[in-house]
Amino acid sequence: MKTLVTGGAGFIGCHLAEALLRRGDQVQVIDNLSTGSRDNISHLLENPRFEFVFGDIMDRELMGDLTDGVDVVYHFAAAVGVKHIMENPLECIRCNVHGTESVLEAATRSGCKVLLASTSEVYGKNSDIPSREGTGTVMGATTTVRWSYACAKALNEFMALAYARDRQLSVIIARLFNVCGPRQTGRYGMVVPRFVRNALLGEALEVYGDGTQSRCFAYVGDVTAAAISLVNAKDTSGQIFNIGSTVEVTIRDLARRVLRLTNSSSELKSVPYHVAYGAGFEDMPRRVPDTSKIQQWIDWHPKVGLDELLEIVIAHEMAALQPEHCQ
Repeated sequence: MKTLVTGGAGFIGCHLAEALLRRGDQVQVIDNLSTGSRDNISHLLENPRFEFVFGDIMDRELMGDLTDGVDVVYHFAAAVGVKHIMENPLECIRCNVHGTESVLEAATRSGCKVLLASTSEVYGKNSDIPSREGTGTVMGATTTVRWSYACAKALNEFMALAYARDRQLSVIIARLFNVCGPRQTGRYGMVVPRFVRNALLGEALEVYGDGTQSRCFAYVGDVTAAAISLVNAKDTSGQIFNIGSTVEVTIRDLARRVLRLTNSSSELKSVPYHVAYGAGFEDMPRRVPDTSKIQQWIDWHPKVGLDELLEIVIAHEMAALQPEHCQ
């Protein structure tokens, strides 16, 4: 099978490319390296079934060329990370809206299937937990920058489903909840690599807000396996699926777990939201997916638990820090 992964040098995209190569696919990756890294895919470059294209998904002519003859597009290119979104709202909106439209249009012309990576953010402030695929979207005020990402990703879903209805595009929507694993960077606000690296360096673990907000963290290998299975399964086109763990942990307890697993003496430091993200930031107290639909359709559930996930990230970060300590 010939596949195209947009954002394939990013955290999830590079793991997905690896998984597709392991099963024998011919894999193309496109990435503009704005948040992705060539280091994430450097070990794949010598594989004859792998091709990296430096480019932007908003280049419609390029996307038309890349989708020609492709069986499946896994669309993971997006502006991600709360910190990045708060600091670059216009860039993020343009990438997430116009970029996705470019991908959907190219896929429609070539007749290939699309898996669209969406996010739990589309549920917004809806307090009906756990979140089900049919749960409504409750957005904050347009004056609060944080909600621009959620609105853009919700518009992506509307566009994808409209292409499915009006242009017969075969599309699957995957709503991802807090994916973690090796090669994820804490640069844009991702909490697990940020906590792990600080614990290993003996630096304070900054807990934003009061730390009682809870999330469910899923291992990237489990998530990419789910994405591939959804594409391969029958009758999933036109459907939306939550993908994530249902094991809930508060951010303060997550920090304590990291300290225990790293045997670190780092302190926990509370940082108000307005200091971390600027005035007017809003957060959700809980994010928990209902995964009964994906379990019923493809019999999927996460295999890697939270402590094992953290141990994998810790091992990766320890290896990454060794050269720095040897200089």
